[in-house]
Amino acid sequence: MLFDVMNTFADSFATAFQLVLSGDPGLWVVVWRSLAVSATACVIASGAGLVLGAWLAVSRFAGRGALMTVLNTALAVPSVVVGLVVYLLLSRSGPLGFLGWLFSFQAMVLAQACLVLPLVTALTRQVVEDADRSHGEQLASLGAGTVMRSLLLAWDERYALLTVLITAFGRAISEVGAVMIVGGNIEGFTRVMTTAIALETSKGDLPLALGLGLVLLAVVLLLNALVALLRRWRELADSAQTTVPGAVAA
Repeated sequence: MLFDVMNTFADSFATAFQLVLSGDPGLWVVVWRSLAVSATACVIASGAGLVLGAWLAVSRFAGRGALMTVLNTALAVPSVVVGLVVYLLLSRSGPLGFLGWLFSFQAMVLAQACLVLPLVTALTRQVVEDADRSHGEQLASLGAGTVMRSLLLAWDERYALLTVLITAFGRAISEVGAVMIVGGNIEGFTRVMTTAIALETSKGDLPLALGLGLVLLAVVLLLNALVALLRRWRELADSAQTTVPGAVAA
């Protein structure tokens, strides 16, 4: 019995590797769509999140604490709840129903952008606020206003912010609940890696599910490698900045 189970497991993995390496159209169409949806959503969310997070880091105004509480709460909202809200907005009776985006590529992009926006905003705020504690007074003494200070600090922390963007992409591409609700998991149109894995597993098509899982795992592994590389790059850049030119070793 155990031998049969192990044979089935090994056969499924062998078939999954064959699907990935042979360029199976059914698998790679889903992969490219997943990458396109998540990349588009991250570009949209990052554009707004970086600006909003940097502004929140250096601004002081009435209600800032309440806004921060809402932002931190949004980080913990389950993806299915985000998908439900976007579904209601895009439904025929919703305020955005006239767009006709429900069960489309655009709907999935909107859902993932809404999911990623709080993450990018919160992490950007933390990164820039930490930098503001170290250099903010110096920049203010030089006449830098709120906007200029936030821009200068964000540029100074660009390596950390690149890590934030990579983290956001990883969050988007590994999400399943929201895109399944607003996209409908329609084959050839709105099926992405996570929703396809769930569907193919329920159907018993384990090789295809495993193949998609292997590609998704490879994408996540690559993202983590990029994060580690950026951290190392930042350490080297910081070391180069602190090195005194012309210093003679003892």
